[in-house]
Amino acid sequence: MKTMPAGEFKARCLRVMEEVKKYRTPVVITKKGKAVAKLVPPDEPRKSVFGCMADRFTVIGDVERTAVFPPFEEWDMARLPWAANFAREPRKGKPRRPQSRKAKR
Repeated sequence: MKTMPAGEFKARCLRVMEEVKKYRTPVVITKKGKAVAKLVPPDEPRKSVFGCMADRFTVIGDVERTAVFPPFEEWDMARLPWAANFAREPRKGKPRRPQSRKAKR
C-alpha cells in the first residue's frame, strides 16, 4: 500500500487515480503524517443475471407454442372432492347480471 502526503496528492490527483485504477493498488493520503483518506479501486462490475446460463441449455421445439395439457378429468387433482366443481360445464340459459347499487339498498 502506497502512502502520499495530501499536498503531493493534490498536485498529482488525476495521475494517482489512473494508477490506482490501472494497477488496483490502494493509496493512503496523509496529512501531517496521519492517514486522512484512502483511495481504493472500484469493485469489479458484477455479471448480469440475464444471459448467464445461455450456453448451458438447448431449446428443443417451438418455444412460442402453448403447452398442450391432458383433459382436466385425467389430472390427479380432479379426483379430489374440492376440485369437482372446476370441471363442470358452464350454466346454460340467461347469464346473471350483478344487482345495481339501488337494488341493494
